[in-house]
Amino acid sequence: MDKRGFFLLLCWVWPLLAAAQIRVPLSGGWQFVRTDMAGPWEVFRPVKPGKPESVPLWNDVVLPHCYNAEDGADPSVNYYQGAAWYRTSLQVDNPYHGGHTLLEFEGAGQKTEVYVDTDLVGTHVGGYDRWWVDITHCGQGLLPLAVRCDNSRDVQMIPSDMSDFCLYGGLYRMVSLVYMPHDYLIDVPLDVYGDTVRIGGNKRVRVEICAPDGKTVFKGDNSRPIVVRKPLRWEVDHPNLYTAVIAYGEQTITKKFGFRSFEFKEHGPFLLNGRRLLLKGTHRHEDHAGVAAAMTDSLIRQDMLQIKEMGANFIRLGHYQQSERVLDLCDSLGILVWEEIPWCRGGVGDAGYQEQAHRMLANMIQQHRHHPSVILWGLGNENDWPGDFDTVLDSAAVRSLMASLHAAAHRLDPYRKTVIRRCDFCADITDVYSPSIWAGWYSRRFRDYREMEESAMERFPFFLHAEWGADSHAGRHAETGFDIEAGDRNGDWSESYAVRLFDWHLKEQALMPNLTGSAFWTFKDFCTPLRPDNPIPYVNQKGVCQRDGTPKESYYVFQSYWAQKPMLHIYGHSWPVRWGDEGEEKEVLVYSNEPEVELFVNGQSAGKRKRDCRDYPAQGFHWKVVFRPGHNTVVARSRHLTDEIAFEYQTGHWGKPAAIQLTLKDDSLVEAVIVDSQGRRCLDSRDWMVFSIAGDAQLLRNQGTATGSTRIQAANGRAAIRLLQKKGPCAVAAKTVGLPAALLSLP
Repeated sequence: MDKRGFFLLLCWVWPLLAAAQIRVPLSGGWQFVRTDMAGPWEVFRPVKPGKPESVPLWNDVVLPHCYNAEDGADPSVNYYQGAAWYRTSLQVDNPYHGGHTLLEFEGAGQKTEVYVDTDLVGTHVGGYDRWWVDITHCGQGLLPLAVRCDNSRDVQMIPSDMSDFCLYGGLYRMVSLVYMPHDYLIDVPLDVYGDTVRIGGNKRVRVEICAPDGKTVFKGDNSRPIVVRKPLRWEVDHPNLYTAVIAYGEQTITKKFGFRSFEFKEHGPFLLNGRRLLLKGTHRHEDHAGVAAAMTDSLIRQDMLQIKEMGANFIRLGHYQQSERVLDLCDSLGILVWEEIPWCRGGVGDAGYQEQAHRMLANMIQQHRHHPSVILWGLGNENDWPGDFDTVLDSAAVRSLMASLHAAAHRLDPYRKTVIRRCDFCADITDVYSPSIWAGWYSRRFRDYREMEESAMERFPFFLHAEWGADSHAGRHAETGFDIEAGDRNGDWSESYAVRLFDWHLKEQALMPNLTGSAFWTFKDFCTPLRPDNPIPYVNQKGVCQRDGTPKESYYVFQSYWAQKPMLHIYGHSWPVRWGDEGEEKEVLVYSNEPEVELFVNGQSAGKRKRDCRDYPAQGFHWKVVFRPGHNTVVARSRHLTDEIAFEYQTGHWGKPAAIQLTLKDDSLVEAVIVDSQGRRCLDSRDWMVFSIAGDAQLLRNQGTATGSTRIQAANGRAAIRLLQKKGPCAVAAKTVGLPAALLSLP
């Protein structure tokens, strides 16, 4: 490029860059109190000397912040549902002459009021969509800002408190101060269909489009649809992203987008860019140990990378609009998306309830319509569930609201499909439907899965199977009993049962040529108020990872079917003690996507096996071997990889529980083992273990994980908890009903 060309380019680009809106994240400098107050005047009330009762217990916090960060997994209380306040001092220095000053909330739960000093400047109902408050009229300089969040139960608000997840409270997504020029747009719609890009609605804007390699492929305005010739397609394995730089007056907006087509064929399969793609999916809640919904960018990225590394190419974001960062990562990683509004159970409320559903649908579509990863707009979940109201569920009202949401979705975005899960009497309304099929957990046996799936494929012309799987208590294993009648009360909650259920489903899915795909429930364990009696109280344990992201054994089952990168994993890394009779044959499973694996038991080869999807379980990588009493090692080798586990093999039968043995492992893990009167481990014990501590240390608590819960069911007679912040002597106690408490003193 010559100097004149460079100068002309600079004249075009520099005003766009220089005049871009200014966003200032407001992460620090906040204080918080988890109680309601008389009003904003009390938030900033000066402390009265000699009157300690006038001082609320304000705490310094950093955003994002969820005020249910721990109590969602606290076994001793119901999680807090009520009001809380945040306050900060806001320095406003808008550089634009005649410009606007906005507060941007990426998501706050569940009802929010915003005050500058004592003036109410904005309100919002709904915990998951992005919204703005214009505070230009409040002037410049240092402004006192207060925000009231409230997640109190309200039957006239979605989502319903009958939903199987916590309705968290707080500023759990980022808040930013945004400076805009005098004339600005909150957003500019961008739609892609075929090779055509439509930008801007009724406003004339300047547009520059750059290809994935950075080369400009269009420069002009949006007076007519923009055609990009022979664009690179967005694929799950090659997620090619284009960039649009949109200028409106002094303002610029940058958006990533992609070119792709998709189609649900009648009675299957699914096509992406004209080629069959089996949708290999999971689900995700915005929930993480220790922070609940207040997930940082790094935690969100960790989630999405784990999902991609598992081999997934599809995700249902349950059951609400999620952070923009999630959608950005789905775009860049190549993960197709079903995103939905939080109309989850509860029936149909009043006019305000229905208006909220429509508003949240419009916000979700307008805010995320440019993402090429999104293919489905979800309108509801389990809307056949008995409602919040003191009447029989009004199916006609549900159908009416569902039909109006479906029509609104297509008006807002004619290029994507609508979908719901589990509401058969609305199946004819949406473009795609998912009935409830939980073979092996809530109904029948997992070996009945294919029959149930094919029946649904025949019944529903545009079918996609969301939600299937099993609860599993991390660290609990079983030697037998895998072909049982279903029902979560009958299932043993072992990882052993879960891997076999997942394995069977994945085998069958791989052999069904017309299947569109599925999404198993769920990627990670998460908190729910509806499950106080689960082995980890208040935690839905259907994740293939624990709530802190630690993979369970079932994570590797999915990798063995879905992942492209070579992997090899012996089942049993979290199984320290196996059991049976001396000389009894036991099964060893190896999950791998390698073509051939050899197994070694205590240094002796047990033979090689070749991978064959039809050879259940573990695609042929299963061996019957004999362990020796006591210590054993098992090694698996493929051409590229090696994996090894070590465990004890306990022979003979144990008696009834008589004592708890308490020991310290690896300097921080306190392990409680239930034994009989002869000191033999009671490997079938599921007794509840309660941990406590005294002294100069703390326990990792209220995490909703296998090593971060003070009340937890034993897994094969074993429970454990992490020790934190040990500064001096302490004593850890473990107690279960009917046994003497055990005490471990640590210097």
